[in-house]
Amino acid sequence: MEPPSASPRAGRGPWQELLLAVSLLAFWNPPTTAQVTVESVPPNAAEGKDALLRVLNLPGDTASLTWFRGETALPTHKILLYVIDTKVTTPGPAYSGRETIYPNGSLLFQNITLNDAGSHILQIINQKFETALIRGQLRVFQSMSQPLLTASNTTVTEDDSVVLTCSSSNTGVAIQWLFNGQILILTDRKKLSQDNSTLTIDPVRKEDAGKYECEVSNPVSFRKSDPVRLDVEDKRNSTGLRLGSIIGIALGVLLGLALMAALGCLLLHTRSRSLIFLRVSPCCDLKELRSPASTPGHGAASRCTYPDSLPSSTAAVPIYQELQHPEKNIYCQINHKAEVAS
Repeated sequence: MEPPSASPRAGRGPWQELLLAVSLLAFWNPPTTAQVTVESVPPNAAEGKDALLRVLNLPGDTASLTWFRGETALPTHKILLYVIDTKVTTPGPAYSGRETIYPNGSLLFQNITLNDAGSHILQIINQKFETALIRGQLRVFQSMSQPLLTASNTTVTEDDSVVLTCSSSNTGVAIQWLFNGQILILTDRKKLSQDNSTLTIDPVRKEDAGKYECEVSNPVSFRKSDPVRLDVEDKRNSTGLRLGSIIGIALGVLLGLALMAALGCLLLHTRSRSLIFLRVSPCCDLKELRSPASTPGHGAASRCTYPDSLPSSTAAVPIYQELQHPEKNIYCQINHKAEVAS
């Protein structure tokens, strides 16, 4: 006798029901006419702000909604479970206290952090125990801090080189360079490093003088550095002095030599006048020398003092008087007395 055939439902335990449900859930997809989608609002979130994973076109027969953190819907990654009929929310191991789930399945993140960035999985189970997995993506970026711009030298000479470096405490930033408030135009002399953080100008030209800035940015914010002014001096010669300085020094030296020469001529002229007493002719008046020949006891008494007869101790006096009265012959001292015979 054959054993009675088992009824299709005979002996089916709860685990078999669950296995059947799982097999059904794995193959169910929402209708294509109303595809469920998840979008991030805003598309790029700033750290410390709020962000929403908004669910669109949620099916009307949805029974429960579960959000998972990461790429897989593992129980340890569960953030929140929401049952629509009972309106009960159950947190999971990955719940941080900053997430909120809404009846339409949208998930709000408050005070979002960099750790919240990445993929999130929404599991939708309908009233037939069919399931669908929808992926959402969060992009979170830091707010930019002000970059620091430094230069190897802020005063350079033509044909020298200079290196400007833009440093930022943020990662994954884009760097742009500005010159006098406008976007810097790169040339063969102006080159950027691979990550744009370093600007090298070689050789430097006069037109490179001006105000330089760097700007760091990401999709949510940007910041500029304080400006650095670059001064470019004229090319110097081998002495290290500029051409204008050399010309000024040369003119000063020539002027000094001219003044010294003029002073020397003046002193020489004064000295020649002070020594005139060496060339003085006899100082006695010819008229007086024609007086009758003197006889013993009679005749004109004349005295003529020549420079050679002056005492050496008083030599400075005639020189001083000569300088004061150049038109007078102070070396001629005549003492003329006419003696009349009694």
